[in-house]
Amino acid sequence: MVVVNYESGSVLASCIASLRAEGPAELVVVDNGSTDGSVDELRQRFPDVKVLLPGRNLGYGAGANRGVAATRSEFVLVCNPDLSVSPGVLMELTKVLQTDPTAAVVGPLIRTPEGERYPSARRFPSMIDAAGHALLGQFVPNNPFTRAYQESDLALDLETVRTVDWVSGACFLVRRSAFEQVGGFDELFFMYAEDVDLCWRLGRTHWKVAYAPRAVVTHVQGVSTARHPYRMIIEHHRSLLRFARRSTTGWRRALLPLVVVGIGVRAMLAGLREKSTR
Repeated sequence: MVVVNYESGSVLASCIASLRAEGPAELVVVDNGSTDGSVDELRQRFPDVKVLLPGRNLGYGAGANRGVAATRSEFVLVCNPDLSVSPGVLMELTKVLQTDPTAAVVGPLIRTPEGERYPSARRFPSMIDAAGHALLGQFVPNNPFTRAYQESDLALDLETVRTVDWVSGACFLVRRSAFEQVGGFDELFFMYAEDVDLCWRLGRTHWKVAYAPRAVVTHVQGVSTARHPYRMIIEHHRSLLRFARRSTTGWRRALLPLVVVGIGVRAMLAGLREKSTR
């Protein structure tokens, strides 16, 4: 199990406690230069947990790559520090990869602390859905473009394991051989969209991505990103642009200038929204 930490405070130790409850397993924390005392608290409560200290903020994907490299398990759980896993999550996710040798990644159902389903399993959007979600998603979350992109129908079935396009990097179990085959996370993605890109590259090499809603994780979003909201907005949209450039092929590449404009507008709206809440 690999946890990538940055300024997550006391929730890091709480996350480790919930993972430890899943039974004995390799456990590595990669700390991206935190100064909030989260690592000190972790070491006091769990002195035997292996902690990697790169000495600076590498970004989520780069930190996860180093954590996975420090483990040996065939299947590796990669997750954020601001979450807790329900009992049996690791067993449920492992069962999926053991049952289907063509599956590279499986993600759980992620809920907010209020119990609402977070859209952690999604599809790669068409350009129309992407544009609609980018412009309307922040203000009209139930619009048809966002519902299509976020596969809202998945909320109706909490039992069936399904193949999806991608799952959230906040928490997933990955098959080491598949992860290494595609070179792990692309470290050019500092934050955001590294999970989309990983699943996209796995799909191009004929691996499947699965979603297992019987495995439930509670995620307290934004514990560390809330400290630097404007930087995170910039990184988010920079990553979206990078993925759009990589994944757009054929005649659709002629539309990339419009995509750039759309992502720029979305970033501006996100910044204005953040400012209005302060």
